[in-house]
Amino acid sequence: MSNEGVDEAGWDLEPGDESAPLVEAVGRLVKFCREAVGMRAGDFGDAMGYGEDMIRKIERGARIPRPEFLDRADELLNAGGHLKAFMEDMEKARYPKKVRELKQLEERAVELQLYSNHNLHGVLQTPEYARALLGTWRPKLSSDELDRAVAARLARQSIFEREPTPELSFVQEQVTLERPIGGRMVLRGQLEHLLEVAQLPNVEFQVMPTAHADHPGTGGRIQVLKFGDGTGVGRTDDEFGGRPVSDPRQLRILELRYGIIRAQALTPRESLDFIERMLGEL
Repeated sequence: MSNEGVDEAGWDLEPGDESAPLVEAVGRLVKFCREAVGMRAGDFGDAMGYGEDMIRKIERGARIPRPEFLDRADELLNAGGHLKAFMEDMEKARYPKKVRELKQLEERAVELQLYSNHNLHGVLQTPEYARALLGTWRPKLSSDELDRAVAARLARQSIFEREPTPELSFVQEQVTLERPIGGRMVLRGQLEHLLEVAQLPNVEFQVMPTAHADHPGTGGRIQVLKFGDGTGVGRTDDEFGGRPVSDPRQLRILELRYGIIRAQALTPRESLDFIERMLGEL
């Protein structure tokens, strides 16, 4: 049995993850269904295409089963849909805790203001760009960790499909559009995707030219999320310890900085023209 096949059975559970009780319950259910049909763990693993050790890990809740694993196991064990019922829960559980928390905040937000000065914001990235970017991390992510990180990042892009749609404002430093992450073709695909996103009716996309050096974004990223009840949460790299803040006075500081950045950046129409010129030069 190859290690590649075993790795595809699921994802490791992070220590202290609040999803642990649910993952453990699903594992017990898998074991119950397997034993109910009189199948040994090794035989079940062979039938599923995975090693017995991986099956044991799933059954004791040490491994988050992939949705497709539960789908196939449900049919094989005649579980009557009881395993399939947890496919969506396991899809969500696979994302790292911090990503789940961020995604929940983004799903609540009615307005987002996002300034990025180092890389393209995660919700703007194509799968190819995200994989290439995350592949630069050190220590290097394993194949399983990389798949999980890419999936978590792409899952946040459901914000573009929400109803009612939130108001989204992005300001990207010029360098984030020029750095050839993944190579020329990956960058081209990323820029083409940006053109599509930037023309959505609820999106304002702006480029901050490198020549515009005198603005308050030199301290790092700025994120401000506003909710329907009038509250909000924000974060920046260089203040408040980099932690999320919700105090109105602290949020006003972030909004002030973002407002100045937005005013000094290219207009949305100029930004589209800038991306189109870049594409023409690639």
